[in-house]
Amino acid sequence: MPTSSAPAETAASKLFSTSSLRAMPLSNRLVVSPMCQYVAEDGNAHGWHQTHYGSLAFSGAGAIFIEATAVEAGGRITPGDLGLWNDDNETALHAVIQNVRRYASTKLVLQLSHAGRKSSSAEPWKGGKQISLEQGGWITDAPSAMAQIDGELPPRELDHAGMARIRDAFIASAKRAVRLGVDGIELHGAHGYLLHQFLSPISNRRSDEYGGSLENRMRFPLEVFDAVRTVLPAGMPMGVKVSATDWVDGGWDLEQTIAFAQALKERDVDWISASSGGISPLQKIVPAPGYQTPFAKAIRSATQLPVIAVGLITEAQQAEDILADGQADYVALARAMLYNPRWGWHAAAALGASVEAPQPYWRAPPAGHAALFRDTHYGAR
Repeated sequence: MPTSSAPAETAASKLFSTSSLRAMPLSNRLVVSPMCQYVAEDGNAHGWHQTHYGSLAFSGAGAIFIEATAVEAGGRITPGDLGLWNDDNETALHAVIQNVRRYASTKLVLQLSHAGRKSSSAEPWKGGKQISLEQGGWITDAPSAMAQIDGELPPRELDHAGMARIRDAFIASAKRAVRLGVDGIELHGAHGYLLHQFLSPISNRRSDEYGGSLENRMRFPLEVFDAVRTVLPAGMPMGVKVSATDWVDGGWDLEQTIAFAQALKERDVDWISASSGGISPLQKIVPAPGYQTPFAKAIRSATQLPVIAVGLITEAQQAEDILADGQADYVALARAMLYNPRWGWHAAAALGASVEAPQPYWRAPPAGHAALFRDTHYGAR
């Protein structure tokens, strides 16, 4: 049977080397991407989320990013989005977090989000299209009164009072997250959601101080970042997920992303998650293994910020090479983790490393991998 005396890491593996973000130590550089489940009830987590996150807690990843969590009901992508805007949401999510904490030592990072004009959409398995008011949908908010897709009900253009309301909603949700005891916060500034909508000239056609120039388009996302950072403990890390390019001519691009990342660096951001797309159905993307990794590399090179690479990273050696070559500091897996919730175990075995696991699972490794597991102090929490 494996014992807890296995080495903490293997020098040959960058993926399974330790690190820290601010005061948050990480046992390795593998993280689970935030993945919307679309099954919350009025924003409340329930048994599904306990099962889902409980399973991912034993994936071998150093951190799990909890799915995009709406800061107000109107900011949900779908009616099934997780939320953190009221006491019921907080109580429900507390049960999920405590379930993970009891049995696993993986870190938990909560992604706060507002979907803006992409709110009021049906769940993906229901087609994902905008839900009409007659079918229970709602009027959405955005920087400009421009629909995501031709024929959809346009959003309201946010006035300054509306922007202050949403900023305050981010603050309130961040305070709830702190009370819940999460280890870090990520702002969702990607995939065509509200903060990205302010950044992109495709969706932001404002003529006031929040539109037009790059400095103006960055203003509201930076105000939200500053406001949230103010209410977090000094040691709690905070990052931002960005879409490095809109994949549309005349849209948000890598050069502007780097400028945004530099502005965040001045505010002591702890990491950038480098994704792309989502602002327009006109985007032209040709997905391929690691297709977004060059964005991570460019942001890291220009800013020297810690960067998380994401996007069709599926193989252990692929992830190892991304880190060993200096293209990113962390790799995030999404669908590959759903397909194989023990991806981290297999990657560690392939790379000659070890991961943390609870004692009831110590009999799992096949012959030749007796030192795969380290103790997570099962039941100690």
